[in-house]
Amino acid sequence: MSIYCHHCQFKISNLSSNDKISKSEECSHCKASLKCCKMCTFYDQNSYNDCREPSADRVVEKEKSNFCDYFQLGASNKIDNAKDKFLAQASKLFKF
Repeated sequence: MSIYCHHCQFKISNLSSNDKISKSEECSHCKASLKCCKMCTFYDQNSYNDCREPSADRVVEKEKSNFCDYFQLGASNKIDNAKDKFLAQASKLFKF
């Protein structure tokens, strides 16, 4: 399965869902942090603290790198929702 950057949706070709990544790892296209909540398989906006892992500590900034011990790189986190696609494109255009 493919890994996509949570910020710019660029396909990260040198990573797989089984890879361990460091806190300083970034997207080669937009330099967004890759070890962040939004890149984790446990990330779920419908769960308490946006995380399905009940033992994980609360992380306020979901797009910033963190030291979560439960982090697992998401297998496929490509945006499917039309609203989210639009917001991602606007973010790239206006550099949010």
